[in-house]
Amino acid sequence: MKLYRHIVGQEPADRAAPDQGSADPGAAIRGSVVALGNFDGVHLGHRAVIAEAQAVAQRLGAPSAVLTFEPHPRSLFRPDDPPFRLTPLRIKARLIEALGVDALFALHFDRAFSQHSAEAFVRDVLVAGLEARHVVAGYDFVFGHRRQGTIDFLRRMGTGLGFGVSEVRPAAAPDGTVYSSTRVRELLQAGEPDKAAAILGHAFEIEGRVEHGDKRGRTIGFPTANIELDDYLRPRFGVYAVRAGIDQGERTVWIDGVANLGRRPTVGGLVERLEVNLFDFDGDLYGRHLRVQLRHFLRPEMKFDGLDHLKAQIARDAETARRVLAADRGRQG
Repeated sequence: MKLYRHIVGQEPADRAAPDQGSADPGAAIRGSVVALGNFDGVHLGHRAVIAEAQAVAQRLGAPSAVLTFEPHPRSLFRPDDPPFRLTPLRIKARLIEALGVDALFALHFDRAFSQHSAEAFVRDVLVAGLEARHVVAGYDFVFGHRRQGTIDFLRRMGTGLGFGVSEVRPAAAPDGTVYSSTRVRELLQAGEPDKAAAILGHAFEIEGRVEHGDKRGRTIGFPTANIELDDYLRPRFGVYAVRAGIDQGERTVWIDGVANLGRRPTVGGLVERLEVNLFDFDGDLYGRHLRVQLRHFLRPEMKFDGLDHLKAQIARDAETARRVLAADRGRQG
């Protein structure tokens, strides 16, 4: 099996993926308290699971770790589904590292691994591979061939093999809404990124390398940085007020902007992409990674009668985006 290892503090979190290693986690983090899950989105429910692992680790004087699966099992079992990922591994790693865990493990999930029994997963990965001292998972976590592994199964195995198990019950908002990746996807597809952010605990981001486009934006006075969507979930197509993060060494510089997410029907576009116009910025971003937070949905994507009408609407969109983003900062104090 392939176990991708990320030792926090030893490897940078913004790499495309943690380094590939063997199933040996290294002496420094053997005997960890391990949080199990897919953690797509790293939302507040996921954070409750990870926080419980950290609390148990502190009580036991042990390292804390997260074990996740890449690619997401759904992409293997339902390959014809539309793109659905909220956080590809690069972003997932950064969000989890920011929570203060000691290590992140990403277990390569392929057809062969999916045939492993739940018992084999416990014995080969958790015990022989990680030497887990304690395991933490959400109430609905299942694993192993035909999803036969459950929290109760983990408890029984732990009793026999010498590791503890903690179950984390559903985490919910004050109004009773349970935090879930499914609900985040629904909100994003409905054009409600602000409500999705309330479940995530952070703004939804699309990150990618800035590609060369058709440069049409420059001809109408609104140059854009273009990012392909790849495996990301497709939020509602339209225009968004955004904040874009440009990595500057160890820090990220954030700039307000306006973005179109979709196919650009006015110019006959066919490729789905994110096109970002950064306010008051004049620099070369080609080939660099850009983080784009979708903050507010402004309007649906639409087809205009020519570039003049499009240009006038983009100007109005930009003004609206400036206003709502300034209001955000006012509310944040």
